[in-house]
Amino acid sequence: MENERYEEFLIEGRNAVIEAFRAGKTIDKLYVLDGCQDGPVVTIKREAKKHDTMIKYVEKERLDQMSTTGHHQGVIAQAAAYKYAEVEDILKKAEEKGEPPFIFLLDNIEDPHNLGAIIRTANLCGAHGVIIPKNRAVGLTAVVARTSAGALNYTPVAKVTNLVQTMEELKKRGLWFVCGDMDGELMYRCNLTGPIGLVIGSEGTGVGRLIKEKCDYVAAIPMKGDIDSLNASVAAGVLAYEIVRQRMK
Repeated sequence: MENERYEEFLIEGRNAVIEAFRAGKTIDKLYVLDGCQDGPVVTIKREAKKHDTMIKYVEKERLDQMSTTGHHQGVIAQAAAYKYAEVEDILKKAEEKGEPPFIFLLDNIEDPHNLGAIIRTANLCGAHGVIIPKNRAVGLTAVVARTSAGALNYTPVAKVTNLVQTMEELKKRGLWFVCGDMDGELMYRCNLTGPIGLVIGSEGTGVGRLIKEKCDYVAAIPMKGDIDSLNASVAAGVLAYEIVRQRMK
């Protein structure tokens, strides 16, 4: 891919940010000067909440460091470097290939390197797409694009407001779900065939309770070492390839 595809997409200044929201651009994060209550800034925060955009309140020094124009006016928006897909696009891709859907669902992955690596794994193991939440998670930034090593061009990524609700809707479409957790059944004993969603938890806290309750299987990766967990992207790879192995039978 061309290097310019990786450039960080920052929108600076009050009018520019308001127009970006109103034009329907996907804004991953909004950085706002802490304590600023000016009318235009209040309007921008209202737009951000309407679009479920994560708002971070920061000091002026942080905004000055991020700014490339020197005229941020107390607000900088970080827009998606790549366009998001719809969940329907992912299901359509599976249908076109004549395969049962295989989807990654990521519960609040905050490290862009992990997200990029997981998208790369999803592509290589034949998954039809990745679903991420709008809040408390990294979006499709330049670092994610770089780390995915081109996979972002081929693997659709959808962003949803509520992962639990999305899982319920996908269950109606015939999918069932497995998440990775130390307390689960050994992954080799789980039936991981058919239309499946693989749920990967965040780096620190793992899969959230409500999401875990929606999963049909909780699969444990065998661990023989002296530390207690794998990196999120590595765990995703291990579980994904057990799914691949079972689907190939």
